[in-house]
Amino acid sequence: MDATHCRIMSLIKSLFLLLISCSLLGCLSASREKDPLKEILNSRDPAIRKVMKDPGLYEVQIRYTRILREGGAVRFKDYDFRVDSEVYFYPASTVKFPIAVLALEKLGTLDSLNRDTRYYIEGDSVENSFAEDIVKVFAVSDNHANNRLLEFLGQDAINERLGSLGVEPARISHRLGFHSDDVSTRPLIVYLNDSTTVQSKPIVNHPPVPLEISAVLKGRGYYRDDFLYMAPFDFGLKNYLPVAALSGLMKRVVFPETFSENERFRLNPDQREFLLNSMKIIPRKAGYDPVMYQDGYCKFFIYGDTEDRIPDHISIYNKVGFAYGTLTDCAYITDKENGVEFMLTATILVNSNGIFNDDQYEYDETGLPFLAALGRAVYQFELEQQ
Repeated sequence: MDATHCRIMSLIKSLFLLLISCSLLGCLSASREKDPLKEILNSRDPAIRKVMKDPGLYEVQIRYTRILREGGAVRFKDYDFRVDSEVYFYPASTVKFPIAVLALEKLGTLDSLNRDTRYYIEGDSVENSFAEDIVKVFAVSDNHANNRLLEFLGQDAINERLGSLGVEPARISHRLGFHSDDVSTRPLIVYLNDSTTVQSKPIVNHPPVPLEISAVLKGRGYYRDDFLYMAPFDFGLKNYLPVAALSGLMKRVVFPETFSENERFRLNPDQREFLLNSMKIIPRKAGYDPVMYQDGYCKFFIYGDTEDRIPDHISIYNKVGFAYGTLTDCAYITDKENGVEFMLTATILVNSNGIFNDDQYEYDETGLPFLAALGRAVYQFELEQQ
């Protein structure tokens, strides 16, 4: 082997070792990358510290999504804390989010109807437009408005569409605010014009199948018909919309261009603008009494524990849920004045006595302060990155 060949082989070996070293250093650098959510949850804020002493007790799950803009493109960076789609939490009114979106989408496929079409449920006296019901869903989380939209869609159509878009796992099985095992929707009476109505046919849906995941049995007792049963409360047949599905839903609505065509909702620009405006509306701007419904009534992050008004330069596009001691919020939050934007989805159970349906939940003492403080801490972190 001549000297030139030896030098070439030595150079190749040196380059190979350099590449290996760079690769290892890159891996070490990536492994040492700080998790901002971990730092945020180490906050000295008493509302956060109280829950973080035992997050398992409160069944906390959190996904914080940083929105990274590179040129004209958007990229997401998710940071998770205890997020697990196989560990159940009751989604409460967050299920109204996909129902509202899918109602708009379905209206876009019907020549004879639009969101301003008025309608009512057979046997009911409440008459609204689809647009009014969608606004009610987001502004004050109105159960009846949601249920009317569910009658319009049917559970099977909701679940099939979410699955086809990749918003999963998810399962909508029942109405909200009252119990009903009826799998058939109630007919809608729809106004085609001021004097002409048409009645829809009932939609027969499949009955729900018990969920086979963890934590569907909760607590040590529950009330039913004013009687206390000392046994865990079974959520196995109830709605199911985990953090991953909620986060995926929000991303598709706010940044549809980041998804392939078959993963997007079929909303035209006008529909999408209406949806986003409905998602960020606060009760007083929707015509509700600001004393009864403060700005933070359905905006848990940042403002859920205060009566302060939300400044105009901050917009919170979100959907909350609160029932059975579980508080959940899924939000896209922007501050145009300071260039802040992020997504946050979190859930917490506050039911210290382990009894369900007794209305003894620590929403104000623990749940809302935690979610509000969490939102403020994430906002502050984002602000410091500017």
